[in-house]
Amino acid sequence: MTEKATTQLRITPGTAAATSGTTTPGAPAVDPRATALDPRAALTALRAEIAKAVVGQDAAVTGLVVALLCGGHVLLEGVPGVAKTLLIRTLSTALSLGTKRIQFTPDLMPGDVTGSLVYDARTAEFSFQPGPVFTNLLLADEINRTPPKTQAALLEAMEERQVTVDGEPRALPVPFLVAATQNPVEYEGTYPLPEAQLDRFLLKLILPLPDRDQEFQVLARHAAGFDPRDLAAAGVRPVAGPEHIAAAREQIAKLTVAPEVLAYIVDLCRATRQSPSLSIGVSPRGATALLGASRAWAWLAGRDYVTPDDVKALALPTLRHRVALRAEAEMEGVTADSVIQAVLAQTPAPR
Repeated sequence: MTEKATTQLRITPGTAAATSGTTTPGAPAVDPRATALDPRAALTALRAEIAKAVVGQDAAVTGLVVALLCGGHVLLEGVPGVAKTLLIRTLSTALSLGTKRIQFTPDLMPGDVTGSLVYDARTAEFSFQPGPVFTNLLLADEINRTPPKTQAALLEAMEERQVTVDGEPRALPVPFLVAATQNPVEYEGTYPLPEAQLDRFLLKLILPLPDRDQEFQVLARHAAGFDPRDLAAAGVRPVAGPEHIAAAREQIAKLTVAPEVLAYIVDLCRATRQSPSLSIGVSPRGATALLGASRAWAWLAGRDYVTPDDVKALALPTLRHRVALRAEAEMEGVTADSVIQAVLAQTPAPR
């Protein structure tokens, strides 16, 4: 998802009846003024609200909204200090959703994520103590710093929206999104995410360093007394809620996707499997993810149909983490993004 594509996104308010949703206890209440908005207008208002605390990162904001609309998860990659944690906290406040953060470390255990049975001496019984995964927006910080066993604890939660403890499945709140972060430069002490887990993330978003003007704005805000730990003082307020997300999902499900567009998605994904630079191409799950993300993008743009341009706009963030480079291609400086861009250039799009 390029910055150019994000800034060209135009939103046209529509109408829809809101449906009920579920929030995590303790989440801020939705501003009454926001409930009068239709879901597209309410979610469009997120950008201005998040901008009160986060400078730039428009592509990441749009990507997170797309993931929420699709019921998917997001892998955020960026160096420390580019506002990954602040972005999730601000998004949860503006959406009136609960959020929790897990700092993944080498000694983190699966029960520290999902929860575990705790013995109560007063009743002589075991009771379930929910883990931090029981929230709406889960920030999995530096997910690649924990062993694969603990990483796998999130697989069921991400795929089935539930966790199983002592043989009993327990449903997670709705909506539920995992925003996992990883550092692109620190490799010491990390455990690469397996392909099966990477494939569970709808999008992989790259958070770049700010340009000079944006960095100046960050410093100017801090010089004026901005406290990233006090979002209320920054003026961030709820402008949407779970009911808007639920209503939006209903509308997105009704979008029209022409057979030619479906064939275009299939051709793009199959072309990655034939690329000489890749050892692993995009799976059918990846093709389904690209379809879902394109539908959400088209809805945000105010259309009731998907175009090839929607597919192109979402191809990089949806597919870049679903392919694996051959060793020789990696040594030659080839990247996953460059391969996908080449596939986009070589695959004819329907008119």
